[in-house]
Order: sequence, then structure tokens, then C-alpha cells
Amino acid sequence: MLRFTQTRRLTAAITAAAVMLTAAGSGYARAASGRHAAGSIHLIKHVIIIMQENRSFDSYFGTFPGADGIPMGDGKPTVCAPDPRTNRCVAPYVDHHDLNTGGPHQETSALADANGGKMNGFIATAERGRRGCKDPNDPRCTHRGIRRGTDVMGYHVESDIPNYWSLARNFVLQDHMFEPVISWSFPSHLALISEWSATCSDPENPMSCRSTLDKTRNRGPADPTPFGWTDLTYLLHKDGVSWAWYLDGGAGNGPGPALRHRGVPKIWNVLPGFVDLHQDRQTANIKSLRQFYIAAEAGRLPAVSWILPDGKDSEHPPNLVSRGQHYVTSIVDSVMRSPDWKSTAIFLTWDDWGGFYDNVQPPKVDAEGYGLRVPGIVISPYAKRGYVDHQVLSFDAYAKFIEDDFLRGQRLNPKTDGRPDARPDVRENMPQLGDLRKDFDFSQAPRPPMILPLSPKTTLVRPIRR
Repeated sequence: MLRFTQTRRLTAAITAAAVMLTAAGSGYARAASGRHAAGSIHLIKHVIIIMQENRSFDSYFGTFPGADGIPMGDGKPTVCAPDPRTNRCVAPYVDHHDLNTGGPHQETSALADANGGKMNGFIATAERGRRGCKDPNDPRCTHRGIRRGTDVMGYHVESDIPNYWSLARNFVLQDHMFEPVISWSFPSHLALISEWSATCSDPENPMSCRSTLDKTRNRGPADPTPFGWTDLTYLLHKDGVSWAWYLDGGAGNGPGPALRHRGVPKIWNVLPGFVDLHQDRQTANIKSLRQFYIAAEAGRLPAVSWILPDGKDSEHPPNLVSRGQHYVTSIVDSVMRSPDWKSTAIFLTWDDWGGFYDNVQPPKVDAEGYGLRVPGIVISPYAKRGYVDHQVLSFDAYAKFIEDDFLRGQRLNPKTDGRPDARPDVRENMPQLGDLRKDFDFSQAPRPPMILPLSPKTTLVRPIRR
């Protein structure tokens, strides 16, 4: 078995060889071909997960018709959160600002915001947050804005984010999608690809890994702290299912796209740190977003895609909401124009709540989660039209869907997956977790594309810098 340090030295050679092995587009969905029966999940040959940043469900869809949004009476919020600075209780309010500041979003922040199920600690947490942080992705921060005070009780309406609402109205909106971990972006991205957040005393020994939500010691993909437990690409590779991890912002110069990449923050680009990725010689499957657009146009998308934004496209405060919507629309439009649209499911979500208000107490499934509620949208020619899914979901549901579609229901289960690790439970099998298949009608004729404008007219107010 190659040690992780050895695989790093060989990345360039591995990348060149793997490109030759994966370049043939005709083989991209071959693992799923022959299993695609009419009227079943196997009509989906391409799953695309678009991961954005730091928005709660109520901050984007709190007034969406039929959704479990902000409690209202006579059109006014009936809930509030105390502001210890003014001794007032502040109700959620419409905020048209394109630039938001949000609040701290560590594990301690999530617990403080939820406040034992009262869901009213958001302002106090934001006011305690560090201000003037140099790192915009520091989960301890309340970002310095152009306005005084905090904006965590503010929410956007349809006229602010019309494309997101159009997708939700015409496809499926999930109003009980929870972050898989009660913590910040880094553990959330680890859970996205592996259903677990852990640290390992010996990364070469998956049985040495233990659950943790404190991942601040990781140094990122340019100099990764190796993650020894098993991620989903291990099962995909073992079963011959094509996949790619697409990074916004363009590939940088270095020993290969897997280890150095400008644009996507290191705390979101966690996949290069997984030991099994290097052992399986799959680093060439980490690609630039430009390659995604090329594959979509050619009708050669892999079976499974994850797409990660750079900072400016991410919607992570203080980055602009409008720019993130433009970026996501560009990706969705490219798929809708693709020959692969008729067999694709797009899952759009946000990695954590970013400190913004949400009124729904997250369910507890184990020591790591769930975390606070985030938006989730399903876009597909087989998605139900105008459907609000009230099932309890987390990012674990994405892995469950992929496993059911392409892997015959195989799970990241240390007892059966062929690569034992020390994870305490199999997240995809948790009884609370819903089934994404309920968001589809596989008996319906495939729905046509719905191309949206990249820069729609909105009521967002751009910041005026002085």
C-alpha cells in the first residue's frame, strides 16, 4: 500500500496516467448503463451536487408559499430574537442588501443560536463574534459590513433572488434540509463527501479515526492533513462509476490540480486530503469548472459531479448574493442546454446557515448533527413540479441517492464496503433521513429545460463604499 506522502510525490505522474484513462467520454455513464429501467431512479444517469455557502433556509425562503418558513400572523413575523445591546426583541425583517455580514457559525455558535430549541440566540451570537477578521471564512467572525449592527435577522424575498425562487417554484424545494454536522464549512464538506467528520491519529489506519467537529488544524489541499477514513469516491471507483470534483476559479500551478488550486478555499476543497483518493490513483478526477462546462456541452458529464465555488461566487458573507445566483444559474443553464439534461438530477444546497436566523430546531441523530437548516432545491426533468418536500434531509441523502442509483444500495458501511474505518454509524441508514426519490415522478415525460437569465432584474441593493 502506498503511503500518503508517497502518493503526493507521484501526483503529477498519476494525473497524466489517469487523464488517459478517464478521457473517453463514451465511458462516463457506462457503469449505470444497462440498469436504467423506465419509471425508476435509474432514469437518472447524472447526479450533480452544487454546494454554495452560508445561508439558512429562512434567510432565502422564509416566505415561500407552502414552506415551513418564518412564523407569521397577518403578514408579520410572530417570532423574534433578543438583542442584548438594545434590550429589544428583533423580529425577522426583509433585507434587500446584496452584501450581508452574517454571524459566527462554529459548533458553539450553532448551539448558542438554537438556544436549547428556542431558536433565538442569533443576534447575541453575532454581536459576540469577532469583527474585522482578515479571513472572510473564519467561522468565529461577524463580518464588518457597511452598515452598523448585525443583519442575521434579515431575510431575502422572491424579488431579491428571482432565479432561485423560479427553480423552487418549478421544481422541488426542500424545507427540512439540515446541515449534516452542527458546525462550520470544513466539517460540513467532509460530511458531504464522506458522511463523517473525524481526526485520525494515524491517517494510514482508518480505524484510528475518531469523530470531531474541530477541524481548524487542517492546512488544506496544498499541504493537506490526511483524512484516513473512507469517502464516497472509493465506492464509485471500485464499482467503475465515473465521477468528478469540479473547482471554480481555474487550476493553479503545482504538482497537479488535486493538490494546488487557486480560487476555491482550502476548507471547502477537502477531497484531496483523503488517503483513499491517492491510493486509488483518482486525483485526475479533480477538475476545473471549465472542464464541467465542456463536458456538459458535449453531453459527456460523469455519473456523479460535485461543484465547489470560489469565494466571490459562493454567497459566503461578505460576498454578493447576486454574484452567487449568477454563477449557479450559469451552471444550471449549461446542464439544461446539454444533451445530458434529459437524464440528470441537480441538487443545489448551501453548506451551513452562516449565522442567519432560522426558526426550525434541528433534529439530533448523533453526536455530530444535524446542524441548522439550509435551503435545498432539486432540479431535474423528472422532478415534481412546484413540490415542497417536508422530509427530514441532510447531505447524507445525496450519498444515499447516489448509492441507490449507481451502487445497488451499497453504503459507506465499515462492515460491508471493503475498507473498514471507525465511523460510529452509517449515516445513509439513519431512520430520520428521508428519501430523495420522493422528489421525483419517474413516470412522467421528461420536462423541457427552463433557461433563466444570468442577470435577472432584482430588488437587491448594491453596497456603496465610502
